[in-house]
Amino acid sequence: MKNSKKRILSGMRPTGKLHIGHLVGALENWVSLQHEYDNFHLIADYHALTTNLDTNDLYQNSIDMVIDWLAAGIDPVKSPIFRQSQIKEHTELHLIFSMLITTSRLERNPTLKEQARDLNMETMVYGHLGYPVLQAADILLYKGEVVPVGEDQVPHIEITREIARRFNNQWGNVFPEPEPKLTKFARLAGLDGNQKMSKSLGNTILLSDSPEEIQKKMRTAVTDPQKVRRGDPGRPDICVVFSYHQKFNPAEVPEIRKGCESGALGCVECKKNCATKIADVLAPLREKRAKYENDLNSVKDILADGEKRARAEAQLTMTQVRHVMNLGELEDYPYVYKNIPSKE
Repeated sequence: MKNSKKRILSGMRPTGKLHIGHLVGALENWVSLQHEYDNFHLIADYHALTTNLDTNDLYQNSIDMVIDWLAAGIDPVKSPIFRQSQIKEHTELHLIFSMLITTSRLERNPTLKEQARDLNMETMVYGHLGYPVLQAADILLYKGEVVPVGEDQVPHIEITREIARRFNNQWGNVFPEPEPKLTKFARLAGLDGNQKMSKSLGNTILLSDSPEEIQKKMRTAVTDPQKVRRGDPGRPDICVVFSYHQKFNPAEVPEIRKGCESGALGCVECKKNCATKIADVLAPLREKRAKYENDLNSVKDILADGEKRARAEAQLTMTQVRHVMNLGELEDYPYVYKNIPSKE
């Protein structure tokens, strides 16, 4: 019986332990969405190769990321978790999709240009240029209908929609055209004031950080440069620490704003309070994280189960794809989908 819930495919590159920017920008949204959607969660380890060929830490980074997903509340029973590299159909569908889009269309992708600029890339590998095509294969392999993304990823989803249309028009109606679902609180600035929180920039608070580590990091957080000492009036709307209060300490925000603007509240006191509130919010995650770190076999079992379920879905989709493309007869394939669409 077909699931009545719409399907979501979402994922991340495996960069290891996650930070509060990931929690706010993605994980909280994923956790809430898994109750109303049929979610699949992808560890995008092939995508990681587009900007870094060092694979020494790829597996461990994947495990660390999965632990943070589970600690944040992803339910692997409801939402299969799996590695992209373990489902060979991703690469097969990517190859087919690469025939349906021009290089000039990919070169116009604004997100790609921003990545090249941010990473100081003088030359671009073929795989990085085709990143959105592999992403389209990731989404459509599981018939993703909704994709939770930040605004910067919307151009990629539009490419996915174009590829789905082109395939359906050329061979048969197999794929939905997924809709982007924008997150409500998409980004936290880094401790240094940089718009992007990133471990490579050293401006993060990790979900796994202890209260002491959080206090230490918060002491380095950028505040209003005009507020030099206590008594100076501040401008909370340009202060990184105030933006963290808005997320992790909303009850005290009016009082903090008033104290900052009047000068009655000093930055040192404000940072200590903010660090305490962040640590309190993260306490349940740290507890769950420790449990999984001490039982890595359960994490590996969760991955194995998720990959088994994802592989079954991927094989069904590729049976449909091969059928409408006349790539062999149905009896050639071990997994035959009962609802094969018409080629007409």
